[in-house]
Amino acid sequence: MTTTTLQPTLVAESISKSFMSGLVRIQILSRLSLVVMPGELTLISGPSGCGKSTLLSILSGLQPTDEGRVMALGSELSNASPRDLENFRLQHTGFVFQGFNLFPALTALEQVELPLGYLGISARDARERAMEALHEVGMSHRADLRPTALSGGEKQRVAIARALAKRPQLLFADEPTSSLDALSGQTVIDILHRIARERGTTVLCVSHDPRLIRYADRVLEMEDGVIHRDRLTHERSQHPNAPTSFQESRS
Repeated sequence: MTTTTLQPTLVAESISKSFMSGLVRIQILSRLSLVVMPGELTLISGPSGCGKSTLLSILSGLQPTDEGRVMALGSELSNASPRDLENFRLQHTGFVFQGFNLFPALTALEQVELPLGYLGISARDARERAMEALHEVGMSHRADLRPTALSGGEKQRVAIARALAKRPQLLFADEPTSSLDALSGQTVIDILHRIARERGTTVLCVSHDPRLIRYADRVLEMEDGVIHRDRLTHERSQHPNAPTSFQESRS
């Protein structure tokens, strides 16, 4: 019987990152390694200041490492030029942030259409894809409204639709539920879970929200710039041959 090993979508090998605060160098990440698989919802948890958001930023190509290397979808990001990184993010990634990052003057539909123009998609196709994405997150009936007319949960769903419309292989979410009430937060969690399951998208989420844990395939618990616990949930059984370490992914 032949088995097929899935290829990782994200690999980090011994990455380190520090920042200067006055005359003091603060170490944020310390020789951290990990492997993330396609179709997974991976949760990065840990106390404030442990390096969660920095790790997400490095894995998505928004920040460089001081040391180590990052591979995403088979391409090395560590030595890529700023132009290549920008193109990689445009073509392959979607982002969802705590603060929604919506434009006050644009309707929900226009928010979702906007990045599609940078992909060279025609106005007609962009509108169709934008409406499909809004429908997927239950916001098509609010397409003509601007952010001031939307609740926090609705704004976040529009932000998710904007990311989905690009049909990314990688979706990065930084505290997507922290500013939402319980019901809205649960709705966002359900959507992220469905994106990973139905689209096969790699969803990497930084969050303090304990509700995300039972929906995650994998929980990475961080402290002091390292992953001190890497916990797979029962959902992981869908990837029985997936590598769980950098070394295994290369073998």
